[in-house]
Amino acid sequence: MNFYIVLFLFTFLGIETLAIKCWVCRSDSDPKCADPFDNSTVPITDCSHEPDLMHFPGVRPTMCRKIRQKVNGEWRYFRSCAYLGEPGIEGDERFCLMRTGTYNIFMEYCTCNSKDGCNTGANLSSMSFISLFLLISFIYYFVG
Repeated sequence: MNFYIVLFLFTFLGIETLAIKCWVCRSDSDPKCADPFDNSTVPITDCSHEPDLMHFPGVRPTMCRKIRQKVNGEWRYFRSCAYLGEPGIEGDERFCLMRTGTYNIFMEYCTCNSKDGCNTGANLSSMSFISLFLLISFIYYFVG
């Protein structure tokens, strides 16, 4: 009987979701956010703690993004958690989406979920709490 309890614990309480951690900064307010990136004073952010977006209800960040933007000859860098998109171009994170516009505007949009600075870590999901409830019910029913 104890074997089944241990098996149940390893099977269900081990359920985790991956929480991505990203650098969150802007070069217009922190020059260290620009390239070359100096993360010595920028704390890494757990994207699971980022707020929900009103215009995308229920969508959570699953990647990191870096936007490099040139407007009128001035480079700006934005690093943040990404709610939408795909890593890299066709899944290859070495490549970024590039766009040019009128009035001397250039933008490079990079997304990733597996590189340094795009760290993943374990974050307990709500499934763990459900599993705990099931475990207590299981023990009460079969053991108690």
